Amino acid sequence: MPNTAIWLGRLLVLIGIAGYAYGMYVDGNASLTSLIPAGFGLVLMVLGHVSRAKEPLRKHLMHAAAAIALLGFILTAGRLVMNLSRLTLSAAVLAQVAMAIVCLIFVILAVRSFAAARRARVAS
Repeated sequence: MPNTAIWLGRLLVLIGIAGYAYGMYVDGNASLTSLIPAGFGLVLMVLGHVSRAKEPLRKHLMHAAAAIALLGFILTAGRLVMNLSRLTLSAAVLAQVAMAIVCLIFVILAVRSFAAARRARVAS
């Protein structure tokens, strides 16, 4: 799970940087809010790296990463749903959709991993 956190964190950082670069070079109006996915991605990456280095803390850190990803999904999906009537196909909307999807994928994978670990612990 730590490797998943690191790779999906990298993907979120890439989404944030791409959104900022698009705003800077294409629109000429880059907003710092376009870096929000990068912030979530950095947190996931740090939690992934630390959980690899500190084995006893892995369970707690991966639960924290799942909580961060769930928060990222809820915030972005909620914002998209609230503005559903006014949405246009823009870079900002695409970045929000991408962030929501990446965060949801991480949450699903984390829940599956936690359930499998619990089943393995009970079976032993």
